[in-house]
Amino acid sequence: MPRPKVTRAQALAWRLRRQHLLDGAADPVEVVRTLGMLAIFGSDPDLAVRRRLASPGPPGEVQRALDEGRLLRTWARGAVSLMEPATAGRFLVIRAAGRQWARKSWVEFYDLQPDDWPDLREIVRDVVADGPVPPQAVADELARSRRFAHLAPQFAEPNITLLKPFSWQGDIVLGPDLDGPMLLQSPEATRGWRGLPDLDEAGRAAVLDYFAAYGPATRADVHHWLGDGLSAGRSRVERWLDDVTDRLVEIDVDGEKVWHPGDLVDQLLETEPAGRVVMLPGKDAWVFGPGTKHTWVVPPATRQDMTRGAAPIVVDGVVSGTWRVRDDTLHTAWLDEPSATVAKAYDAEVARLSALAGHELTPSG
Repeated sequence: MPRPKVTRAQALAWRLRRQHLLDGAADPVEVVRTLGMLAIFGSDPDLAVRRRLASPGPPGEVQRALDEGRLLRTWARGAVSLMEPATAGRFLVIRAAGRQWARKSWVEFYDLQPDDWPDLREIVRDVVADGPVPPQAVADELARSRRFAHLAPQFAEPNITLLKPFSWQGDIVLGPDLDGPMLLQSPEATRGWRGLPDLDEAGRAAVLDYFAAYGPATRADVHHWLGDGLSAGRSRVERWLDDVTDRLVEIDVDGEKVWHPGDLVDQLLETEPAGRVVMLPGKDAWVFGPGTKHTWVVPPATRQDMTRGAAPIVVDGVVSGTWRVRDDTLHTAWLDEPSATVAKAYDAEVARLSALAGHELTPSG
């Protein structure tokens, strides 16, 4: 049977719709669940989510969802990410699989053997159970422990590097306040938290979720998401990919062999290019899901800006410039002079962005 064929423009239009950038989702949880995780530092998660809602509320949508326990924030990739509680465990157990805390350098630096971790984790879980609490609360409890007193200063500082494995193992998440001091709490405080699933079960689900949000995609794209991003290990990712091959269909995108969820192929084939301009915050999932090396989305001339976290102007799915706001003035830098059609779509997006900001933004020039 010949491979189904689509153009790159069709593929990106499907992805735009799938990521709620054309029609909009019903609520923030649906957005975050689809994207898997959103960057917080160096980004604007509230704009990233509200731009994807069919009926966005006033600024603070993400903070409200965090306060209600419908979203959580914790360490998964390098920095803090926003995740949906019901699926967060998948990413965390994948990140924990490398057992970074068992490396010789960790054991020697922290004077902490791998078999010390279960008892240490129990202490930490007990302290944060009534959270959110400051890391100092854990430090105070450890200071009373003869066995782990030497780690109290690491929590008092706090040492983020040491805190991360507790996050990966499902013991802590960060408190809900995006702008306040660092607080720790149990993930049990969030709605829908299901704990850490079996590693291979999580890996297979994460692979399928990636194709469902970022497809059509290659195996290399999945390695970027789970391998480079979560240190899953190449052999694990390959095994998970092999395990779900029967759920995927090989697609021809302008001559390139890629994969797509079998139950979504008809939807892909029926998709037409959207002719849409979208303005997103820096480090948005649209760019960082496939990665800045992915030339479908990030032309080489824009890669440096995207890596640095500039806010992209996306035209039909492709990064075509950057934008920033200063004193209510919208400044843009285009890769190429926009056509009349693109300029009209850009005007519509500026109006949308102004509505999201709650005040009019005036384009420079």
